[in-house]
Amino acid sequence: MKIRSSVFASLCLIFEIFGIALFLRGFFPVPVKSSFSSKSKLSDLPAEPLTGNSPNSSKVPTSLFRRVVIVVIDALREDFVFGPRGRQYMPYTRNLVERGSSLSFVAKARPPTVTMPRIKALTTGSIPGFIDVVMNLNSPALQEDNIIWQAKAAGKRIIFYGDDTWVRLFPKHFMEYDGTTSFFVSDYTEVDNNVTRHLDSTLKRDDWDILILHYLGLDHIGHLSGPHSSLVGPKLLEMDHILKRIHASLISRETEGSLPNLLVLCGDHGMSETGSHGGSSEPEISTPLVLISPAFKRKAGMETPSTVEQVDLVPTLALGLGLPISQNSVGRLIQPVFQGTSLRDQLRFLHLNGFQLSCLLKDSMPAFEKEEGYEQFRVAEKSHGSWMKLYLEGNTSEVLNNMGRKVLKQYLEALQAMSAALSKQLGKYDIYSMVVGMVLVLQVLLLLLIAMPEALSSSAEVELPLASALLSLPFYLLCLLCCSVHVLVCTSAEGSCYLCSLSWGLVLVATAFSCALLCMLLSLANQKMSPGSRPTGKSSGDSCFSELDVLLLIGTVGHVISLGSSSFIEEEHQTWYFLLNTLCLAVFQDVCRKYFQERRGTGDEGSYLPSMEGPSASLSPVGELSVGAGSEKWLALATPLLTLACCRLLRSLNQTGVQWAHLPDLGHWLNSQEHKAELSLLAAASLVLMFFLVQRRCSLVSKIALALGLLGVYSYRAAVGNVLFPWQPKEGRDLSKGTVEARFVYIFVLGILFTGAKDLLRSQVISADARLKSRGLWEVYSGVVLLCALVLRPHNLPVLACCLLIQTAMAQFIWKELQYDAAQTTIMHYWFGQAFFYFQGNSNNIATVDISAGFVGLESYVEIPAVFLTAFSTYAGPLLWACHLVCYLTSERHSRSAASLGHGCYCFALLRSVPVVAYILLITALRYHLFIWSVFSPKLLYEAMHMLVTAIVCIFFTAMDQNHTTRS
Repeated sequence: MKIRSSVFASLCLIFEIFGIALFLRGFFPVPVKSSFSSKSKLSDLPAEPLTGNSPNSSKVPTSLFRRVVIVVIDALREDFVFGPRGRQYMPYTRNLVERGSSLSFVAKARPPTVTMPRIKALTTGSIPGFIDVVMNLNSPALQEDNIIWQAKAAGKRIIFYGDDTWVRLFPKHFMEYDGTTSFFVSDYTEVDNNVTRHLDSTLKRDDWDILILHYLGLDHIGHLSGPHSSLVGPKLLEMDHILKRIHASLISRETEGSLPNLLVLCGDHGMSETGSHGGSSEPEISTPLVLISPAFKRKAGMETPSTVEQVDLVPTLALGLGLPISQNSVGRLIQPVFQGTSLRDQLRFLHLNGFQLSCLLKDSMPAFEKEEGYEQFRVAEKSHGSWMKLYLEGNTSEVLNNMGRKVLKQYLEALQAMSAALSKQLGKYDIYSMVVGMVLVLQVLLLLLIAMPEALSSSAEVELPLASALLSLPFYLLCLLCCSVHVLVCTSAEGSCYLCSLSWGLVLVATAFSCALLCMLLSLANQKMSPGSRPTGKSSGDSCFSELDVLLLIGTVGHVISLGSSSFIEEEHQTWYFLLNTLCLAVFQDVCRKYFQERRGTGDEGSYLPSMEGPSASLSPVGELSVGAGSEKWLALATPLLTLACCRLLRSLNQTGVQWAHLPDLGHWLNSQEHKAELSLLAAASLVLMFFLVQRRCSLVSKIALALGLLGVYSYRAAVGNVLFPWQPKEGRDLSKGTVEARFVYIFVLGILFTGAKDLLRSQVISADARLKSRGLWEVYSGVVLLCALVLRPHNLPVLACCLLIQTAMAQFIWKELQYDAAQTTIMHYWFGQAFFYFQGNSNNIATVDISAGFVGLESYVEIPAVFLTAFSTYAGPLLWACHLVCYLTSERHSRSAASLGHGCYCFALLRSVPVVAYILLITALRYHLFIWSVFSPKLLYEAMHMLVTAIVCIFFTAMDQNHTTRS
């Protein structure tokens, strides 16, 4: 069976996506949860340990606090309270920390440091996984046991104001609530005012027991301008004033003989040096936890806050309010909170926490009895029983007190060991799904590699021995073997496997497909290794690799090998910067050889220049400049050097990665208030250069729309205060959200895209006009450039301008003049796209995702546009280079245009497949290592999503290419 190489590449990508989806289904684990479907109840709590036959009490210690106010300040870093800025901007809170009746801790949040997973951790005590990052966009109701449900079941009246994620997680738990959207990051004022406006009236009321306030303004400021913005100080002062009002109200309502109130100040996560969050850097995971209550001793001075886990707040609050601990909680008591109680109550609290952790340990670990923490808990429980016997007998000696202190220490050590063991086991992997997905991906990759010579041949077709594979005896034997393995796994698996839950019909189809694929691989391999076989792609004179081919091959393979180290993944931008610089030097060598060495040998100076058919021939479909033949040589020599200079400048613009991300860069300098004029000048110059580079292949209407759109981009940035108009005063101006200006630009983007789509349809349906098709693609590309200019931050506009400049110069003076083939051009575009992903300031850490781009031109949170704009802004660099690749390969003046798109599609499919396979192999071997969760999981999702987009683009343009070839 023969199929076109572009169709073959697209099908391979689709099958790889299925394999990756199956692998991800097994890789993202089910969180550690108790096997009991019901919630914890007071009646289920164990009795106090007691040695002998005396009746022991199952009494639960009374609650320690009458009312609790929990203030969650989104993205509150610990240095905002305990550092120098805390003394300057939060003076009242800092005074309570240093000399008030309070307890201070640094609470460590586990990655992913995103709001919804952190709220789940603060209420259930469990450790969410990276899959919750996706669920953060549309949080479903929380079904597992949590402290909010326990409080409501115990008759506690709960009021909530703030982030509406709480309302979605707990839709029927609050007596009163008012939610505000957490995704509209452009608003950092009203989003907090909507919470504070309820404060005075609520604090005066007596009809509530728990008040939860979640403030979002600080997080939004971080996303907009970072942790060092001038807006952070006033926001911290505002939060400090609110805490002062709450604390004063709680103190004034304290009465003698009643239980004290408790005020809790915490952050759900921290904030990186770029103002985002989601990763595992120290500023992102370190949050302050301040407990303020008359029940605590007054301090004499500032003490260094001790470190606790964020999930430790759940059992502490639960027992402090007389509630059962959530079944899935892996937290342990914050012991200083209970130091004011009797020794018997302290031991009882620790015993209840230990019993809950031991039950969870039994459910999640088959060999739980061998765990050190479980053995320590059993020893402490027996010692506790002996102590209780002496205590009930009325023994008041010092020996009893020392024995009690020893038991308390044993409990604390047991709790720490059990909590650590449960935290390490982030979940239960579906190994079966991971192995099957990995096998499918490997099979498709091998098929791509074996079929490469045939796919890149002049016929651009691949012959697959499908019929012979289906009719062979090994195919049926493999099917029987795979079905037997499936039955064996599904009948012996301890946990639930996704594949075992599928119907037998689907399993048989998947098994037959995998076995047929393996038989085709063996058949193709046998054909390639037979003595009579020879490659059909290139002639014997072209069979050897050029120096550039060797570089591209070694660079791509070397990058894949570098993925075996987490350090290389964290600093992957360094790999791409090195490869890009080396590529520029290799291209420079090719240019020198073409224009100097070879011409000196032949003496024919014009033999290597393209023929000029007229004045308009120098303007190609990808927007090349008109230059004279004499200056073309020097411009070709200057292009690699210009590219090197641009890349070096862009490296200084944004520090990225992990190790050096905190260092100052040119972007920080431009974004400071003192250098706004320089940023304005640079942004304006970049927009002008963009217009000059893009407009030359557009129609007159599109040129006007592009010019007005770029003017609207600058107007939008001026409206939100990022840049200045020359006539606009620096002080005293009114800032807006720029909604009108941004929507003005969106109109022109849609108009340009519509014009390009119209030309594309005309070239495919009405007439097979290659020039019309090329112009349509270029206008679509122009619309993409305009949208990029709108959503990118103003200091990143030079990145976009340099991208267009390099594309224009390379297309005219390098790729075409040096006659690079489609495979070489595709790999170069791929390398440039990857490098420009990091030039934007991105990294493999999800904390570098700029979600503020998702709200450009929006007055409220609208999910689909926000997600699209955020993803578009993040992957603008690779997307622009992929679009330019399509424009270049479909150029009417490009040689072998009928097969060039198929070759490019095939190469891009191969380039997207190899890194994904490397990640899958690596994380399979290291699946129990914790560091992969903060590095490999986001990277694997990025690669999978990139592959999905590649498949869609390949399929779309393959259909266009085949239609064009048929009509021609």
